[in-house]
Order: sequence, then structure tokens, then C-alpha cells
Amino acid sequence: MGIFDRFSRLVRSNINDLISSAEDPEKMLNTLITDMNDQLIKAKQQVAVAIADERKLRDQFEKERQQAAEWEQKAELAVRSDRDDLAKQALLRQTEYAERSEAYFAEWQAQLAQTEQLKVQLRDLADKIEEAKRKRNLLLAKQRRAEAQRRIQQTMSSLSEKSAFEAFARMEEKIETNVRMIAAEATIDQEFQGDKLESEFKQLARGAGSGDADTRLLALKQKMGMLPAAAPAADRQLGAGTPTRQALGSGAPAQQPNGAPVPPMQQGAPQQQNNTSEAELLAEFEELTQGRPKG
Repeated sequence: MGIFDRFSRLVRSNINDLISSAEDPEKMLNTLITDMNDQLIKAKQQVAVAIADERKLRDQFEKERQQAAEWEQKAELAVRSDRDDLAKQALLRQTEYAERSEAYFAEWQAQLAQTEQLKVQLRDLADKIEEAKRKRNLLLAKQRRAEAQRRIQQTMSSLSEKSAFEAFARMEEKIETNVRMIAAEATIDQEFQGDKLESEFKQLARGAGSGDADTRLLALKQKMGMLPAAAPAADRQLGAGTPTRQALGSGAPAQQPNGAPVPPMQQGAPQQQNNTSEAELLAEFEELTQGRPKG
């Protein structure tokens, strides 16, 4: 059919132009669908014209057929009235209308067949456009997935040099350093700007902790058998052989049961605060473990 041939050629031409100059697939597909809808509207208009022509031919056929029937009735009336001359004229007119009626009938039937075919093609065209719309949605979804995958690959490729991760690690270290500095400044402010009486009590508490370490050391030596177990208070005051205060104050060094001198810490000598760092302590214990004397 000429209508749909023109439509097909126009669509193919538009598609080829769009594909050759397309940069945005989504825009191209939307333009194609819009063009198809526009052409469908035009095709509907052409089919409507064909339907109107078919109905016009049908009406003309009916009119000519009706005229032929009327002239035939007039010829019969003339015959019954013994007017053969009028009957002949009426039959001639009836023949003319009958012939035109047959011609219109043939035209009408041909137009009717063509119109029905155009209707079928128009329905097929509308169905194909609807299918194209569904395919457009699927194609656009695939295009978006492909674009998302491409962006992810580009991002991963840019991160393969670890520059972003290294910058993140540096920023993390900087933040941790800032947090420690703020905490240190707060501690300094508290130490030098806080309540003096409270600071003195904290100092006393640290001194008490040092004395507690001396007591625990004596208990550990007693547990290991290096010192005798502590005697009850009454035995220390009344028991035989207990050194008197004078004896302890005579200047003679105190003796352990095995004859070894009691260390100054056990003789009540004042203890010096231990300021040895943890690293130095670990080094001394390593030397004791390996049996090397401290250098």
C-alpha cells in the first residue's frame, strides 16, 4: 500500500540519520519512538480518509440502485396506463441508473477490501510501535547498567594506584595525632591550672603506691623462702632472741637467719622513687634471663 510504503521509507530514513549522528542512545530511542508515533497519527488520518471514501462509494451505490428501482416502478405504471412511450423512456432511465449502480458497487467493493487491509496494517503498525516502546525500556535499562559498570571500572582503575587509600590513611593518622595532642593539652591544663590541694593528694597517692610495691616485694621474698615468715606482733615484742631497739640502733647491720645482711629496703631505709622506663626494665629482665650480669 502506498500509505505504508511512504511511512516505511520515512522511518528508515530517519533511523539511518539518527544512528549515523547519535551520541546519546536514550535520546536517539526516544526520538525514534516520537517519530513513529507521529507517523502513526498520519497513517491513521490516511486510513480514515480511505474509510470515508469507502462509505461515500457505498452511499452512491445505494442512491443509484434506488433510482434504478424507482424508474423501473415508473415503467410498470406507464405500461398499466397503456403509455408505452413513457414506459420506454422510464426503462431507458432505469437502465442508466442500474449501470451506474453496478459501477459504484464494484468501486465500493474494491475500496471496502482496501480499507479492511489498511485497518489490519494500521493495527499491526500500532502493535509494532508498542513493542518498540517496550524494547526501548529494556535497551535503556541495559544501557544504564553498562554505563554504571563502566563508571565502576573507571573508579576502580583510578584507585588501583592506591593514592586515595594512602591519602585516607594519612588523614586518619593526622586525626589520631590531633586527638592525642588535644588530650595532652587538657592534661597539662589540669595539672598546672587545677586545684593545688587536689594535686598534692594525687602526689601522696603515687607515693603510697611505691610503698605498696615495697610491701609486695617483701611478701614475695617470704613466699620464695628468702625471708622468714612474719612473726605475730606479740612474738616480735616478747620473744627470746629478738633484737632490742638499742641493738638495732647500735649501728650493727641486721642479719637474716642464714647470716646474710638484710637489704637496706628491709632495714627501713627510705626508698627512692623508681623512674626506670619500661624499656629499661625489660632489658634488665632479659639480662637476668640470659644469666648475663648488668653492664
